[in-house]
Amino acid sequence: MRITFIASFLAGILTAVPAVAEEVQTSEPEKVTAIPVDMVRTLQIMQDQIATGSTNAHAAQRALLAHIDDRLMSIDPETWGDSKNVRAAVIFVLSGGRPEILKRIVALGGLSEVDTTIVQGALAYVGGREADAKRFLSEVQIDTLPPMLAGQIALVQSALIVREDPAKSVQLLDRVRLLLPGTLVEEAALRREIFVVSQVGDAKKFDALSRQYLRRFRYSIYAGNFRQRFASALTRLDFAKDEQKFSRLVAILNELEADGQRELYLMIARNAIEQGQAKAASLAADKAFELSSSDVPSATRAKLYKAAAIIVTPEGFESGIEVLKQINRADLQPHDSALLDEALSLARHIRQAPQVTPVSEAAGPAEAPPAEAIQVQEPVPAISRAQEALEKVDQLFRSETR
Repeated sequence: MRITFIASFLAGILTAVPAVAEEVQTSEPEKVTAIPVDMVRTLQIMQDQIATGSTNAHAAQRALLAHIDDRLMSIDPETWGDSKNVRAAVIFVLSGGRPEILKRIVALGGLSEVDTTIVQGALAYVGGREADAKRFLSEVQIDTLPPMLAGQIALVQSALIVREDPAKSVQLLDRVRLLLPGTLVEEAALRREIFVVSQVGDAKKFDALSRQYLRRFRYSIYAGNFRQRFASALTRLDFAKDEQKFSRLVAILNELEADGQRELYLMIARNAIEQGQAKAASLAADKAFELSSSDVPSATRAKLYKAAAIIVTPEGFESGIEVLKQINRADLQPHDSALLDEALSLARHIRQAPQVTPVSEAAGPAEAPPAEAIQVQEPVPAISRAQEALEKVDQLFRSETR
């Protein structure tokens, strides 16, 4: 069934580019005059549908990549005398194609100096040779290239310099978005830029770009991974630290449908717990609970995250324990069930420790009660066990978010 669908999907999309359709339908390979530029356009059509959320396009992409790869490798060598075809091959490889075609082109020789630099840079980049890729591509002037190649090269350049010069990386990603609006390349640039600006603490631009991504690419095949990283970035930027900042977060997430909002609030709550932000976890969990309606598993997760956050606060310890005790394990996934165990264990240790001053909100769930707040009557075993429980919680969260 799936194979039949992929075959019909490919037939449909190839029809959109007559030159490629004619080439595919030719039954005698030795008579084929393949046009790399047209084949790569076909790939771009499919990938742009992936950016809008087409699971059909995503399923068929691998077959199309393999088909184009076979055709490019069998093309008459004279085809690569045209710079347009060489650059189409570069785009193909940077779009997920195998690098063997570029190696073949290099072996044939006859490339211009600029094309040699671009081809060698692309080969180094997809081969994981970052230093070589930077050496070849850092000086390539994207203004001299056609838009699709310019956007792809700028995307690579931004990735190569993001650690040493995040501001320049952001500028390059801005250029990519201007060059290739509505494409999968723009979607990738926007995703990357959001996380770069979050790392440098530019909350204003993070806000603007996030709204744009959630408005335009919320259905992208890659949006799921984006949302997990997005939740982590939100907590780093303190968007959920207090009610005033939290209102900005609510405004951003209002771009999504209710289900999407709920899932993101749950992710934010978990990330906030991991980062020791009790207030943020509590606010996000409350919002997730509001959006849960008849979704019992989501409502249970929201209760768990809220309780796990407030048991380490002076005012929330008792109510948090009561909520934890009432949670139905049948509504939890294994990793959340394990979190429930650790939270209950931590609560017991906190209660059993004599003369313990409740942990401040700033400490969060990743810290044990301060040693100086405990009298010397055998507090050490209890605190030691609490610390062990907390370490397990940390390990659990980190394994889940990798």
